[in-house]
Amino acid sequence: MFGRIKNIDNRVLEKIGKIHKPVLNKIMIVASRSANIGFIWWMVCIPFLVHPDWRLTGLNFVLALAIAHLMGEIIIKHIVKRVRPCHNLGDDEQLIDRPRFYSFPSGHTTASFAVVGVALLRCRLITFLPILVLAILIGFSRIYLRVHYLTDVIAGMILGLCCGIGSVFLMSALVSA
Repeated sequence: MFGRIKNIDNRVLEKIGKIHKPVLNKIMIVASRSANIGFIWWMVCIPFLVHPDWRLTGLNFVLALAIAHLMGEIIIKHIVKRVRPCHNLGDDEQLIDRPRFYSFPSGHTTASFAVVGVALLRCRLITFLPILVLAILIGFSRIYLRVHYLTDVIAGMILGLCCGIGSVFLMSALVSA
């Protein structure tokens, strides 16, 4: 079964590699870098934390990001220890610096979908949709840039959504207690 998954991961990387274009490369690099250390998501938190009516949602975003980081970066990555696809490429094929840490799950995607999970339950559609689109773009950029496999990104999406949605229930319980 793992051999089959690895074959699918490699085929996806190969097919996405065929669509590389200079303009698309730049877009994907910007999308990916916007989520380095969760930067874009911390910027999203600021207006929510500042506005009194939205403060609970802002705190919920922070809680979701913290849980996602703990689960993905600190626990799961160090258990699975999956090597990134970029470590099998030559330097001329790499569009960004090779990340130092493990591949599974995608931390960028986990953080992005933790925010999506909170926004799904706490925000209006006009706020939720741009967050969702940006999260999908960030997840795709990680595969495009060959720093993650498809399964890393899918796992990050699932983990992030679980962390985000779970944090809403946790926050609701804390607030009502």
